[in-house]
Amino acid sequence: MEFDNTFWAAVGYFIFFGILIYIKVPKLLAKALDGRIAKIQTDLDEAKQLREDAQALLAEYERKRKAAESEAEEIVTAAKEESERMAEEAKVALEELIVRRTKAVEDKIAQAEAQAVAEVRSRSAEVAVEAARVLLVEQMADKGDALVEEAIKDVGNRIN
Repeated sequence: MEFDNTFWAAVGYFIFFGILIYIKVPKLLAKALDGRIAKIQTDLDEAKQLREDAQALLAEYERKRKAAESEAEEIVTAAKEESERMAEEAKVALEELIVRRTKAVEDKIAQAEAQAVAEVRSRSAEVAVEAARVLLVEQMADKGDALVEEAIKDVGNRIN
C-alpha cells in the first residue's frame, strides 16, 4: 500500500493534535480564555460602575445647575425689586425736595412782597408827612405873620 501525501498530512495532523492534547494545550487555552473572559467581565463591570457614577454625577450637577439658576433668578428678582424700591424712594425724596424748595421760594417771594409793601407804605407815609410839613410850612408862613401880630396885640392888651 502506498501512502500518498494526503495520508501523511492526515497522520501529521493527528499526531500534532495528539501532542497538543497530551501536553494539555486545550486546558491551557481554556484557562487563558477563561482568564481573558474574567478580565473582560471585570472591565465591563468597572465600565458599568463608572457609567453609573458618571450618571449620578451628571444628575447631581444638573440639580446643582438648576438650583444655581433658581438662585440666580431669585437674586435677579430681588435686585429688580430693590432697584424699583430705591427708584421709588428716590422719586418720593425728589418730590419732597421739590415741594420744600417750592415752599421756600414761595415764602421768599411772600416775604419780598411783604417787605416791598412795607417799604412802599413807609415811603408813602414819609412822602405824606413831608407833603404835610411843606403844606403846613407854607400855610404857617402866610398865617404866621398875622398870628405873630395878633399875639403881639393880644400881649399888649393883656399887659394894660
